[in-house]
Amino acid sequence: MSEEPLPYKKSLDLRSRLMRLVGSAFDPRAWMHLFKIINYYNYSHVSQLRVMKIGAEPSISPDAVFANGERIVLGDRVRIGSRCHLWAGPAKGRIIVGDDVLFGPDVMLTAASYNYNRGSPVTEQPMSEGDIVIGNDVWLATRCVVLPGARIGDGAIIAAGAVVKGEIPAMAIAAGSPARVVSQREVTHRPAD
Repeated sequence: MSEEPLPYKKSLDLRSRLMRLVGSAFDPRAWMHLFKIINYYNYSHVSQLRVMKIGAEPSISPDAVFANGERIVLGDRVRIGSRCHLWAGPAKGRIIVGDDVLFGPDVMLTAASYNYNRGSPVTEQPMSEGDIVIGNDVWLATRCVVLPGARIGDGAIIAAGAVVKGEIPAMAIAAGSPARVVSQREVTHRPAD
């Protein structure tokens, strides 16, 4: 039995890469896509920042995405990492974030969810909303998800990939899906300046 040879990725030579570049520069579809990206960035980031209540000294990644910014409140010194999504509800669901909160990359907060048992398609169903309240000095690690109605107490840490619904007490370390308290945070304060 002869084995079929494994394929190799083809490398383009310099001339082929230049031709591809020239073709892309004159392709109207590429320019239309650029306008779509600019439009998306404007309505999901730039225009939302104008209506949000943002505390002093924020650090917000340029690729963070917001929805219904008029119902989002960020405290002082909040740090929002790359590709985070903060979606307040379309009617009343708020997102309230305390001071000194750290968002790792790809964190998702949504204050609304579809009612999926009221017909089809799901996207045409009414939404259930609930405020998300995050205390001070909270760390939301990479790719955690916070669902409508969640409450996270001061000093809590939410582990990477955790899904938070309900309440996480102050100073708790929570992990899993759904997130459960797995440890307690012990804080030693840094010396005063």
